[in-house]
Amino acid sequence: MNSIERIAGLGQRIWYDNINRELITSGGLRSLVASGVRGVTTNPTIFEKAIHEGQHYDDEIRALQAQGAAPAEMVRELMISDVRLAADALRGVYDRSLGEDGYVSIEVAPDKAQDTEATVAEAKLLWTAVGRPNVMIKIPATEAGYGAIRAVLRAGINVNVTLIFAPSSYERVAAAYMAALEDRLADGQSIDRLASVASVFVSRVDAVVDGVLRDKLKLAPTSEAKRLQGLLGRAGIANAQRIYQRYRDLFRGKGFARLRARGARPQWLLWASTSSKDPSYSATWYIDRLIAPDTINTVPPQTFAALLKHNRPRALLEAESGQAQSVLEGIRREGVDLPEILDSLLEQGLGSFLASYHTLTARLADKKELLTAE
Repeated sequence: MNSIERIAGLGQRIWYDNINRELITSGGLRSLVASGVRGVTTNPTIFEKAIHEGQHYDDEIRALQAQGAAPAEMVRELMISDVRLAADALRGVYDRSLGEDGYVSIEVAPDKAQDTEATVAEAKLLWTAVGRPNVMIKIPATEAGYGAIRAVLRAGINVNVTLIFAPSSYERVAAAYMAALEDRLADGQSIDRLASVASVFVSRVDAVVDGVLRDKLKLAPTSEAKRLQGLLGRAGIANAQRIYQRYRDLFRGKGFARLRARGARPQWLLWASTSSKDPSYSATWYIDRLIAPDTINTVPPQTFAALLKHNRPRALLEAESGQAQSVLEGIRREGVDLPEILDSLLEQGLGSFLASYHTLTARLADKKELLTAE
């Protein structure tokens, strides 16, 4: 039994946070599935890297070019092709689990993130174009996104809600999911195969908070240094623990019981941004501390390689949850405004994905000219 299977025994699924054409066509993805991977996520930054680093997309780019496709259309079509192929590789997992596992995510264009109607239209377009039941459409947890999440789920489309940082944002995402289930029941529609996950970003929180704490450490007397050091690498985990407790309250309580009785599944938490940004932390720092039932961890390639060598995973999230409040209070006493940081991280995440999207469209425009000149 490998570490992925051991983690599954503790109630958590491992997804792979990467996708590219070579991984799919070489059989690499099927090997990952055989090792226990139960889903795949991607985003504009990952896809931009995939396009940039190889020639695996050139034939399709030529075909799209011959059809007169603009760079933005090429981006969509290339993503759809990869996601469709990946979904096929995971279809057996989806079927055997009766729709609980085996999902591949594809993100709406980030330039639609602040427009509810445009996000809904894009989600429906992607869902129809991919044409696979084991796909989730990624929608960011923005003000415009909450309404889009509800509308897209109401239409029977699976949703991966991304870029969740704050507990208050998570609560609105969970509320949108439950409201969509109620909408479908009112519409006379089934809810037993609708799937959704709420993606909470973790290590990006520590990347900011640790920076503030390390600046304080430079000036701190020895008597305070140990206390400050004890807070390093803990803010993102404490925030995740707080959100997980809220998940338990919402989905294991009476409020969800009626929907569960009608076949609804909980909206599982998915831990994203779980690579160690600080080299002083172990590669599996966030893997170890985020294992809990009813959760998913989507793991980037380098962290995944370290995970495969990790033989003794333990379910520490609930075991260490009692530390969350003291960590959060300690951070607050140091003058760190965590709510403000969480809000800024959402904006930074949106900006990063949008920048990658623009880089990708520009890169495809350049490649289009290059292939034309051949």
